[in-house]
Amino acid sequence: MARKNDVNYFNTFVELAEYSCRAAELLNKILNNFKEDELQEKMKEMHEIEHAGDEARHIMIRKLAKEFITPIEREDIMAMADSIDNVTDTIEDVLLRMYMFNITSVRDYALKMTEVVVKCCNAMKIALSEFYNFRKSQKLHEMLVEINYLEEEGDRLFVEATRDLYVNCKDSMEVIGWDQVYHYLERCCDACEDVSNVIENVVMKNS
Repeated sequence: MARKNDVNYFNTFVELAEYSCRAAELLNKILNNFKEDELQEKMKEMHEIEHAGDEARHIMIRKLAKEFITPIEREDIMAMADSIDNVTDTIEDVLLRMYMFNITSVRDYALKMTEVVVKCCNAMKIALSEFYNFRKSQKLHEMLVEINYLEEEGDRLFVEATRDLYVNCKDSMEVIGWDQVYHYLERCCDACEDVSNVIENVVMKNS
């Protein structure tokens, strides 16, 4: 499938996924130990993770521009890197919305949804660690199914959380803020599924 040095692309995919996992773990930690007065500082910490992921992606793109032969098509390499990068960006967006909408305390459904985001990112990383061997790996398919299951769980929690918000919260400003935060938490799971879809497309094209 590839020359020995080409596996660096697959290693980079895993590296990018590690930034997504770090971002998800940080978000989970922030929400479970939420302190409103620390939010801006935590946003800086989150942005450092996102920025480091961007740098790793840029390094890969510079290498890609110089390569004559690639293990998979160039547009697939770009689609994979962009989709993983979007996961990290969307996790950061959750924290930004919490700040923008002046969230002062964390609702229980947000903790449940964040836990699913962490699981999604971990499954994505495992899938990408198997991606280089996509013609033979059984674990890869298992993880893609797991990501799909977790995305559906995220959707279910999003529906329940949104209904609970509109039924039980009487503060209109809080409703507006949490409506946005829930939306971006759900988008995190969607973003992981997008990575899964890119993997499946590459597998189909190269099988």
